[in-house]
Amino acid sequence: MSSTVNLEWKFSPDDYFEEAISISAINYSMTIENGQIEAVIDASVFDADPGLRERLHQELEGRFLAVQLLTHKPYELSRSSLSRVHADGRRDVFVEVETANFNISGGVIDLQVVDSDGTVKVDTKRDRIQEKRRLGEVVPGHLYHDTLLISMLRSYQAAVRDPDDELVHLYEIRDALADNFGSHKVVKTALGISDTSWSRFERLCNEGSLRQGRHRGKGSGQLRNASSAELEEAREIARSMISGYLRYLEND
Repeated sequence: MSSTVNLEWKFSPDDYFEEAISISAINYSMTIENGQIEAVIDASVFDADPGLRERLHQELEGRFLAVQLLTHKPYELSRSSLSRVHADGRRDVFVEVETANFNISGGVIDLQVVDSDGTVKVDTKRDRIQEKRRLGEVVPGHLYHDTLLISMLRSYQAAVRDPDDELVHLYEIRDALADNFGSHKVVKTALGISDTSWSRFERLCNEGSLRQGRHRGKGSGQLRNASSAELEEAREIARSMISGYLRYLEND
């Protein structure tokens, strides 16, 4: 038995991925389940690569940010603790104390439709888990070399964590794309965004009567909170922008 370095993280909500995930890579293996993550790395590999621990953390952040697009829920991911297991079974544990505040939202109502033959026609939980898995695998691979993607994911995260300014943060995604591609027309063509969706997104985020908007107070009349339907519409368009950019990266 060779010596290993074990890295462990904690996350909340503990059902954020709704399934156990196992990852096998050349230099490590990782499991994600029930609010805990463990990576097992050959000690010689870990010692020869000082940046590996931080890269693994960044890859996990990318996986969480990707899933957040589907859940629109906040998450907390701890820094990793480290232990070294020697070939003779001895274990050295290095503890790094870290405080965390967990903000957990309510549950999701799922729908399943089964026909008379027992065939499942619609299963929203199944489809959501499959999409979580897909995004969680796609996004981390682009984070190291694509600052635009991480910028947009961070803006979406800010929209989740700062609901009073949600439309301000969502609009940052549109601005980042426009700056990167050079014009609105190029963005819409490259990412497959309709003129209708683009214009609607601008109207929602720039509506002067909405407290969460960019131009709050500039309209006539009193401020009001954006409705749940308005917020969800803006989120969906923002998600489609990021999803379109991911497709663009995959096809480039």
